[in-house]
Amino acid sequence: MIRFPARTQGGYLSADRLLHSLPQGNPHVRLFSSAILALAFSTSTLLTGIAAAETTKLVLVAGKPSHPPRMHEFNAGVQLLAKSLASVEDLETEVVLNGWPEDESIFEDADAVVFYMDGGGRHEVVQEEGRRLKLIDQWVKNGVGVGFMHFGVEVIADQAGEEFKDWIGGHYEHMFSCNPFWEPMFVTLPDHPITRGVKPFQIKDEWYFNMRFVGDMAGNKPAEVDGLKFQPILVAVPSDDVRNGPYVYPKGPYKHIQANQGRAEAMMWVVNREDGGRGLGFTGGHFHDNWGNDDFRKVVLNGLLWVAKHDVPEGGVESTVTQADLDANLDKKNRR
Repeated sequence: MIRFPARTQGGYLSADRLLHSLPQGNPHVRLFSSAILALAFSTSTLLTGIAAAETTKLVLVAGKPSHPPRMHEFNAGVQLLAKSLASVEDLETEVVLNGWPEDESIFEDADAVVFYMDGGGRHEVVQEEGRRLKLIDQWVKNGVGVGFMHFGVEVIADQAGEEFKDWIGGHYEHMFSCNPFWEPMFVTLPDHPITRGVKPFQIKDEWYFNMRFVGDMAGNKPAEVDGLKFQPILVAVPSDDVRNGPYVYPKGPYKHIQANQGRAEAMMWVVNREDGGRGLGFTGGHFHDNWGNDDFRKVVLNGLLWVAKHDVPEGGVESTVTQADLDANLDKKNRR
């Protein structure tokens, strides 16, 4: 039965019910009406199917609680980001809390999956003896966008380094990359959908830099390596003091970091992959309250849309975050 998208007291109005409501005495009227109604119902069904197909599905995966209060608030962070995206048309945002989901069906038909979580040797994506890595790699081969934020960009090179280079263009590598607390000024923003509506901003965070990028490039300029198109988004020059440390762990300094004095460093970047998918890396996000900064938040929200191949509004994603929003959904941690 074809359903016409008009409600009656009993539900949807079917084609048969509507036809029976027409004048019964004139067969020509009924024949003509039947043809018109069939065409209308077919067109309506087709348009409904097209509208459903255009909906973008974004899955945000939060890691388990870690660190002191208001730091690494992954669960609260993804919920705040999802709320900030609620006004975006034709976008379905799904949220996974506390690590890898027990029910993996949430990933079905996803246009992009973005992970905001702890990384390193216990990274959620390297568990189960590589099964999850293989699953994500299959998503990537099917053109699904993937992204990793903050600690989530760190993996052990032998575990997932090559995968991260293929998926998002690079990763944090222990003792090669560094993780100081500092306050870069993002002055020059590239002409890219992710920077729409974003004004230059400065904010303190645990901004990682000196990533292990594909092709061992510095990552501070657009490049193409083996078909992977790389574009830095947030770039700034660390001062000598920042390069000298202390880093969060180990405290440094590292001679190879000091040797690149004066070099610009990428702290957010994206890639277009040959498979048609997209990748995103973002090293900020340590301090939960930074989501209250409009430009910090907007560049990430824009990035989430972009990696999912959803149109970024001309002025970027508009959202408002209150103190109540920042205080919502925080993990229960030791408050001492």
